[in-house]
Amino acid sequence: MHQTLEWIDWTVLIATLATIVGYGTWKTRGQKNAQDYIKGGNSSKWWTIGLSVMATQASAITFLSTTGQAFSDGMGFVQFYFGLPIAMVIICLVFIPLYHRLKVYTAYEFLENRFDLKTRSLTAILFLIQRGLAAGITIFAPAIILSVVLGWDIVTLNIVIGVLVIIYTVSGGTKAVTVTQKQQMFVIFAGMFAALFVVISLIPEEVSFIDAIDIAGATGRMEVLDFSFDLENRYTVWTGIIGGTFLMLSYFGTDQSQVQRYLSGKSMKEMQMGLIFNGLLKVPMQFFILLVGVMVFVFYQFNPSPLNFIDASTQTVLASEYGDDYRILQNKQNKLFEEKQTLSLALSTDKDPLARQKLYSIDSIEKSYRLESKFLIKKAVDPEYKDTYTKLQNEVNTLKSDSESASYLEKSAALATLYKDAAKDTQTNDKDYMFIRFILNHLPTGLIGLLLAVILSAAMSSTASEINALATITSIDLYSRNLKEDKGEIHTVKMTKWFTLGWGIVAIIIACFANLAENLIQLVNIIGSIFYGNVLGIFLLAFFFKHIKGNAVFIGALITQAIVVIGWLLDWMPYLWLNLFGCVVVIGIANTLQVFLPKKTEA
Repeated sequence: MHQTLEWIDWTVLIATLATIVGYGTWKTRGQKNAQDYIKGGNSSKWWTIGLSVMATQASAITFLSTTGQAFSDGMGFVQFYFGLPIAMVIICLVFIPLYHRLKVYTAYEFLENRFDLKTRSLTAILFLIQRGLAAGITIFAPAIILSVVLGWDIVTLNIVIGVLVIIYTVSGGTKAVTVTQKQQMFVIFAGMFAALFVVISLIPEEVSFIDAIDIAGATGRMEVLDFSFDLENRYTVWTGIIGGTFLMLSYFGTDQSQVQRYLSGKSMKEMQMGLIFNGLLKVPMQFFILLVGVMVFVFYQFNPSPLNFIDASTQTVLASEYGDDYRILQNKQNKLFEEKQTLSLALSTDKDPLARQKLYSIDSIEKSYRLESKFLIKKAVDPEYKDTYTKLQNEVNTLKSDSESASYLEKSAALATLYKDAAKDTQTNDKDYMFIRFILNHLPTGLIGLLLAVILSAAMSSTASEINALATITSIDLYSRNLKEDKGEIHTVKMTKWFTLGWGIVAIIIACFANLAENLIQLVNIIGSIFYGNVLGIFLLAFFFKHIKGNAVFIGALITQAIVVIGWLLDWMPYLWLNLFGCVVVIGIANTLQVFLPKKTEA
């Protein structure tokens, strides 16, 4: 078990990150005009655009949370990305030709030409709010990692990571972000392939890769497609294709952190090819990352796993008055491990259908143990939670006594469901710690440093894109647009650098106040879904509703944003549907207002 990093790991980690930061700073030194600093001199080839777009989206959260999501719930999360290829085609046919023809620096410049200044400013502000929050979370995620590795304070780590990103982003602007993202994606691909190879090699020799897939399938983790129309289910084919398409349209078509990546292309064809490249590669990439998480799950069928992957939480509850209860759970899980190890071997060698059924049942029971451990942890750190826990425990005991005649499988599934529903009130999620715990405890020296470099590279690439875009929007759409006189390109570049520094500091502050949600990757997507549907609707009104004027759109957007926030707070629907909902609502309200607004007030 690795308690500290070996010198080889430190060498690999520091050399990788120093090379990326140094290369980005050196390659883009001395840029003086806005064309070079903000649009990267329009020199990017299609593969650079494609990798840059992927790197912007592939933050540290992707590798921490996606693997944790697969470990806990399986491959179904890949359905979230089913709308991405559709969105790429639409953006290539509609958005890119328009942006290229107008030669815009930001996506929101177009809105002033089509509507008015206040609509442009409102949309830019909506972007700044949601992307500013997301930038903080992308710093916070890798800080979690290093806090586990180094034992450092998370606030200190937020500052260190943020400063590293600020150095080359302030120095080189868009081009620095783009050229470093190529290197970051190569590191990411190499590291994830190595991780998959190693985790498969750690599974017993008599268990083949196909057998490992079969074991994962026995517990429902290989269920990729869900065609149900259940609105309570976050990830189905329909939420991915419909809700996902609207989310991706808004993200890649109107979010400046992505628009800025392909606006740096040499030509419209290079921009389009870059997005198509992303559309073809992104879904397989996410499938691959989820598969790594599933293989880690299979690994733990043959190796003991902790009840909770957060060491600090485990130590806290063991030292509390609930320590004995927690140890009882640990002993129960240890007994389960012996049984599931035997069943997993039986399933892989004899293809025993009874072993498959029992393994599924044991997995359900283990999930209930893990969730019950979270309640014990919550009770240990939050005394006010005692009443909630006691009520839950009474319900569990009633269920157990009422289910004596029920089958083993039905009873265990009912327990798991009860704990899962109640766990929505907890803040003890450990999914995002699973992969880093596995890396530190089970991977060989050298590869640990590479995997940490992968996750930190991903964090740096996405955070750099975000603060670069935030600075550009602030500089071009708000600051420069409202200046009474043009102060020239040198002044614009200078102010954009200052705004980059400012947004970097804001992101660090947000990261310092962040905390683990149910799952970090879900938190980022939830934040986006609250704003993206409204923003996409504004752009669709601009593209396809020529009779709609500025005042109707502006008022409609304000009303829509309030409705979407209320809908999210009251949990009207799964968050992915908020993208479609917000888009439809703003289009409907703007069309209605256009009929009733006095003609003389139209913009």
